[in-house]
Amino acid sequence: MIDNLSLPELVAQMFVVRASGCLFDHQIRYPEWEPTASKLRYYLEKLGVGGVILVGGSAAELAVRSHQLQSWAKFPLLLAADIEEGVGQRFAGATWFGPPMAIAEIARHDAGKADRYAEQMGAVTAIEARAIGLNWILAPVVDVNNNPDNPVINVRAFGETPEIVGKLAAAFIRGAGEHPVLTTAKHFPGHGDTAVDSHLELPVLPHSPARLAQVELPPFVEAMAAGVDAVMSAHLLIPAWDAEFPATLSHKILIGKLREELGFEGLIVTDALVMGAIANKYGANEAAVLAAEAGADVLLMPLDPEAAILAVCEAVTQGRISLSQIKESVKRIWKAKIKVGMLISDPPQPPLSKGGSKNLESISDPPQPPLSKGGSKNLQSLESIDLSLLANPQARATAADILRDSLKFGGNLPLQVAKPAENQVLRNLIVVDDVLGCEFLGNHTPAIALPEQFGYELQLIDDRTGAIADNTGAEHFYPTLLQIFIRGNCFRGSAGLTEAAQDWFKKLLKTGELQAVLIYGSPYVLEQFLPHLPPSIPYVFCYGQMSAAQSLVLEVLFGIDGTGSA
Repeated sequence: MIDNLSLPELVAQMFVVRASGCLFDHQIRYPEWEPTASKLRYYLEKLGVGGVILVGGSAAELAVRSHQLQSWAKFPLLLAADIEEGVGQRFAGATWFGPPMAIAEIARHDAGKADRYAEQMGAVTAIEARAIGLNWILAPVVDVNNNPDNPVINVRAFGETPEIVGKLAAAFIRGAGEHPVLTTAKHFPGHGDTAVDSHLELPVLPHSPARLAQVELPPFVEAMAAGVDAVMSAHLLIPAWDAEFPATLSHKILIGKLREELGFEGLIVTDALVMGAIANKYGANEAAVLAAEAGADVLLMPLDPEAAILAVCEAVTQGRISLSQIKESVKRIWKAKIKVGMLISDPPQPPLSKGGSKNLESISDPPQPPLSKGGSKNLQSLESIDLSLLANPQARATAADILRDSLKFGGNLPLQVAKPAENQVLRNLIVVDDVLGCEFLGNHTPAIALPEQFGYELQLIDDRTGAIADNTGAEHFYPTLLQIFIRGNCFRGSAGLTEAAQDWFKKLLKTGELQAVLIYGSPYVLEQFLPHLPPSIPYVFCYGQMSAAQSLVLEVLFGIDGTGSA
């Protein structure tokens, strides 16, 4: 089959484009990155693009969306998502786990329990991904987050030491590996010890080869030993290995280190090519060419897929990249597709998974337009979608247990809520880094709804809100519940205390208004607050920010038994 493909068809198989998980064009949230239905269908049906990375929408929508995309495709698709915290992190309705660092916290006290949690998390994520048509999990993160100022990895990492990260990442891979999905170790060779967000700028990792071998590389070695299917490159400059090109564009790193030195034989996938770390300097099309030239098999999220495909084809024609190298990449891609149950050629090749043929999807031949010269035997029919596999009680209980077992709290708990004096109100002050990006907050969510039941009035603050003087009346005393939602997030440029959070914390301590502090997200924020917090003032910290995390935190604060009773 590969020998029968044209050069543009071969190159197109190497590209994974981004698309909205929603069904309709008017729901697209990021039009610069997410093409309309007609454009996306053109990429899949005419160009033969190899895969799609999906963001947004509900899990039920995505089940329909994935079927739609496969029906459009010239060749069967790899359908991927950044679901590092479970399918529910990206697609509403499915199980949403706390971030991986929550399991690392548990590992400090009970390594065996943490290992079981990581394996269960991997298994649930794989089962729910397949239930909605996804076959590629862009997880786990195996970066060692040993830099508290890291703005982008932060709680996405499984911990701060290579030992814990490697062990828990391997457990996640084992759990997912029992099911027909691909897993991905990222971001090679390690994005943890950086203080720059590669979505915006190019970070530099200045360490010696000895230090890289001691800290950054071991978790990737463990992930490979556990059977990880793909490794994602990092947009990092590592002068000790290559002073000219970032890892994603470096032949010395992708081939010299990852392939030859570490012996990795699976897929090498780039981080998103639209990210500022490389796009700002090299441009969208040249970045794609350089990545392919460096040895990447899968080129993720080009800004203009058609132009990028043409640029790589031209590089082959000019002799910059050999045709044999392109074919080797496509062979790896198709082996991965066969592993997750896709038949691209007749007769079918043997499955690659350890579980053998029992891990393959049942193959049917629905009366639909062929996806490839091999027929349409790869489609998951809508009738076969089983949404009962999503967020079942056991999965949700495991996710809740991880959050509960990683909670940190202290001070005089539970909080005794006294009726405020005349001319006073109880204030529920919520600080977020970006109020417009807070999908985990709403009038119905516990952080707002539960304090309201105790008489607290909401005040919502972010870094756009302005100075404290613009948001408070100095003549009044407001007993205040301070809730802070801060963690590492892409494109934010910071994972630490926002100026608003710092200013409010200092002000409330000075005036004596502070009743309690609740922190959701980064443990490094808690570490900065604790030295200044009087021991009598209650605090609760949770790694998660979703509704389930908010419920747990407020139950601890108010002494609620989980049924809503104090």
